[in-house]
Amino acid sequence: MADGDLESRGGGTKNRGNTHPPTYYSSSYYTESTETQWTSWLVPIIVVANVAMFLVIMHVNNCPKNNLGFDGNCVAKFLGRLSFEPLKENPLFGPSSSTLEKLGALEWNKIVHEHQGWRLVTCIWLHAGVIHLLANMLSLVFIGIRLEQQFGFVRVGVIYLLSGFGGSILSSLFIQRNISVGASGALFGLLGAMLSELLTNWTIYTNKAAALFTLVIIIVINLAVGILPHVDNFAHIGGFLTGFLLGFVLLLRPQFGWMERRLLPADSRVKSKHTAYQYVFLVVALVLVIVGFTIGLVMLFRGENANDHCSWCHYLSCVPTSRWNCNN
Repeated sequence: MADGDLESRGGGTKNRGNTHPPTYYSSSYYTESTETQWTSWLVPIIVVANVAMFLVIMHVNNCPKNNLGFDGNCVAKFLGRLSFEPLKENPLFGPSSSTLEKLGALEWNKIVHEHQGWRLVTCIWLHAGVIHLLANMLSLVFIGIRLEQQFGFVRVGVIYLLSGFGGSILSSLFIQRNISVGASGALFGLLGAMLSELLTNWTIYTNKAAALFTLVIIIVINLAVGILPHVDNFAHIGGFLTGFLLGFVLLLRPQFGWMERRLLPADSRVKSKHTAYQYVFLVVALVLVIVGFTIGLVMLFRGENANDHCSWCHYLSCVPTSRWNCNN
């Protein structure tokens, strides 16, 4: 993205880049077929909510004087012709940076000095443009529906929201001169949860190596995209780490043989529903999530800059080249 993307009042918008949906996650890897399949309804609702929020953003962008008030003439004009910002300002076909800021984009100064901590959540539901929205929602459909069918809406919803929140915290700690929007932190959380689910439920999968290799490659490629300028990779990393840890806590499955224990001889039956290492992963991950959120929030509301504690970490979000710089 060009250096001038979505810049307003001297600041730019960090676009939380897109995730490419994994294709390995099919029932052929699961060796037992007696588990309940849930009906996916939460993920479609999230998609509809994000689309509706984007329409609200564009209404505010096209009718700035009315803000959230719906003036008839302005709405008619808005519906008749959806007007985007010039491509030099926003190449993603979306609103201005000031509109996103007004409606809840992540901005360090407002969170710390104006006590607007709610922006850590609202930014997850905002998108910088049609391209940004479309890519994220397609990824959510491919990733989220499969997870919701297998684990239910409660666990997937908790992972989605907390991962987005964790991504916002890490982003605020490292990126303090730009605003940031997008659901990619939450999406990376779902990817992280898929990885930890595979690891903690290792005994019930066949073709383990192929599944692990495919998923790791997908995650690495998506994180690598985050080193491009104007992509908020800290939100990706924070969301991924949060989801990865939550997967150990929320996505446990019974170990191999538990579902069919009644069909086996008494001396061959599995005695415990879960293995010892599953419980160890659960406890360690739960402690790390609590400690991580606590330290992150304390540092954030004390106004600390995480770059002061890690001189090289800024390269995780942008690597300068001859084609672009990372100063803005």
